[in-house]
Amino acid sequence: MVVQARLASAVMLLRPRIGVREAEQGEGKGRGFEVFMVRRVIQSDFMPDVYVFPGGSVTADDRAAEQAEGICQPVTAAFADPEGRTALGGGTRAAAIRELFEEAGILLAEREGAALSFSEENSPRFKAYREAFQQRKGSLVRMAEAERLTLATGQLSYFEHWITPEGMPKRFDTHFFLATAPEGQQAVYDRLETSEGVWITPAEALARFERGEFPIVFATIYQLRDLAAFTTIEESLAYTAMHHVPVRQPVLIQEDGVTRVHLPGEAHNTWVVPENMTRQ
Repeated sequence: MVVQARLASAVMLLRPRIGVREAEQGEGKGRGFEVFMVRRVIQSDFMPDVYVFPGGSVTADDRAAEQAEGICQPVTAAFADPEGRTALGGGTRAAAIRELFEEAGILLAEREGAALSFSEENSPRFKAYREAFQQRKGSLVRMAEAERLTLATGQLSYFEHWITPEGMPKRFDTHFFLATAPEGQQAVYDRLETSEGVWITPAEALARFERGEFPIVFATIYQLRDLAAFTTIEESLAYTAMHHVPVRQPVLIQEDGVTRVHLPGEAHNTWVVPENMTRQ
């Protein structure tokens, strides 16, 4: 029986390279900016011990936040998503914001039109909110109302859409968004579901993967390659406004007792699926 794919979201959080002069930011595709990635704990029952982008399943609270009045920024119809896959109401954008907050400590939100930043005054409160979400006791609606926040759903740029192959014990229908890291907030991994957090250029992540130093999975390889096509953050965001996001659904094949994955039409380009990802 085919496992139903769960609706999910993830965020590719971007920032300019630290210590690089502005004039050098655009030098070299995939090297002018960094993306935040977390390494899932080895005990995880889905994609253990690999680097991923912060993300997870859409919850009822995520949908409620998008359906509540005044909680989310409006999202205009875009060329990237004419079908409305990430329109408000379905929960994908709120889930992306919540998961980024849970796993990286970054909250994409505004208060009275200004981007949220953490100060000595409000940092303890938001730490408590984050811990509540990690314990599955938090609520975006309650937090937004208590802190007079508007979730920055309109600042998420729709980038990719992947569905886990049929035949996997856990499957996700995941929407990936680009977002610029806000000033006044520090990305920190959660130490619960993840064991490490790192800012890295797409080009360096791919180079380290090729050297066997940076474990990533099939979809993440493609996502990093797509992101590495850009020289600046601005270029990547401009791309999302002009290009439709297709659905990518890899397929599994068995070769000599080994499970491999590839995209339809690219059978020549297959990757071995680690054994610990195919176990029930």
